[in-house]
Amino acid sequence: MIFLTLSVVAQVSKPIDTSAIIIHQNIKFNSKQLIIPAVLIGYGAIGSVNNDLKRLNLSIRNQIVEQGYKKTTVDNYIQYVPALSVYALNNLGIKGKNNLKDRSVILGTSLALVFVSVTAIKHIANVERPDGTNFAFPSGHTAMAFSGAEFLYQEYKDVSIWYGVGGYAIATTTGALRIYNNKHWLTDVAAGAGIGILCTKAAYWLNPFLNEKIFNRKASNTTTMFTPYYDGKIMGGELVLMF
Repeated sequence: MIFLTLSVVAQVSKPIDTSAIIIHQNIKFNSKQLIIPAVLIGYGAIGSVNNDLKRLNLSIRNQIVEQGYKKTTVDNYIQYVPALSVYALNNLGIKGKNNLKDRSVILGTSLALVFVSVTAIKHIANVERPDGTNFAFPSGHTAMAFSGAEFLYQEYKDVSIWYGVGGYAIATTTGALRIYNNKHWLTDVAAGAGIGILCTKAAYWLNPFLNEKIFNRKASNTTTMFTPYYDGKIMGGELVLMF
């Protein structure tokens, strides 16, 4: 199920000081960028048929259950932290690579790719979760968190690599908590991480085309911002248009 809230704000048009515009180069497609996502997704996919990896999944689950884990809901919230950090940092005056419109288009594209790919694979694979419920593979929470972490890294890697490191630490924590909460196998989390990273990279690759062909960047003075929401079952968000 998808929920979307739309807000429209009108603002007085002001001339743009082109001398103050700094052009940052977004990543372009390179086959080497596929290595890490492919390894993570491949590990997760192989784990669904490989007996050794299945035994590893069971071993991890059994250790958690035997230790008497206490379920937490923290992972439902921290999955959004990396992506939202980009907007928070910009509001604090620490400017990232792209302006509000471009980064919102990139994030929206990434989230759309995550939602479509994760939902499709979940229903096709239909892997049972450790707690006995359905649709384990891949982890949607982890995909969301790692897509945000890659988004944070790409926007701020030229400012400081530590922003990206922090984002990936939070994303890794999200994945670990999904395993701890007995909702996912290790292979689900690995695949989710790979999908999240790949979707954000793809969003950057597609951004020039989307700006030119769909959003008509040169002719439009509309600014957009998308704030995501996803709890594993329901995805939604708030889309703000300013013109």
